[in-house]
Amino acid sequence: MDANRRDSGSSERSQTDFRDMALGLVSTQSFPAIVGTADMMLKSAGVHLVGYEKIGGGHCTAIVRGKISEVRLAVETGAQTAKQFGQLISTLVIPRPFPNLEIVFPISSRLSELTSRGTGHRLSNQAVGLLETRGFPAMVGAADAMLKAADVSLMSYERIGAGLCTVIIRGPVSDVAMAVEAGMFEAERIGELNAVMVIPRPLEELDQTLPLASCWLEQRQPLRVPISVKEQEKEMVEIPDLQKLPISIQEEYL
Repeated sequence: MDANRRDSGSSERSQTDFRDMALGLVSTQSFPAIVGTADMMLKSAGVHLVGYEKIGGGHCTAIVRGKISEVRLAVETGAQTAKQFGQLISTLVIPRPFPNLEIVFPISSRLSELTSRGTGHRLSNQAVGLLETRGFPAMVGAADAMLKAADVSLMSYERIGAGLCTVIIRGPVSDVAMAVEAGMFEAERIGELNAVMVIPRPLEELDQTLPLASCWLEQRQPLRVPISVKEQEKEMVEIPDLQKLPISIQEEYL
């Protein structure tokens, strides 16, 4: 009887949590646009950014989770932001999603990370710049121009299909803005510029969802000297007294 009560109590608590939560999705046709949209969603409501889903053809979806009212507000803000960019495709709010939905779709692993780490709503001191081109050469040329124009760091690049490539940089806000402007001119000179985005002081939660090149993840390894190689000790030899040596060499006179 007590076991049944415990089961019913835990079930009631899980149902209470279940009724209060929602998933929100906003889809755009540009990676810079979805990052800028996600930034506004995080800053406008108390939601967590689960991550992005890229399905090809340039389609990108930002997924957020939180209380139903907060998710609705975040999705509404995200839709308005994406419309301003001219990149909005669709939006969706799912109140009380079934657990099976969150397990199958790429949501659960990110949620466990957010739970263990905490809220993560801390602002970064640096800005993020994103520049998207249609074609790889235009993106590489734009990245080169950006690095030469200002004091910024090249963090990574992202491909979302349909020939769309996004280069991602970081640095002070003024430098990122200057670099993006230089990259825009170079991208248009080489090929096709699709979208740009400058995000001043992004939230830590957004920052951690952006791709990062492997070179930034590698840690410096300590210098290791092989301990198996040892210098051999030289044997000490006593030098005899030269005056006591017998004379064995005779001079020959011609």
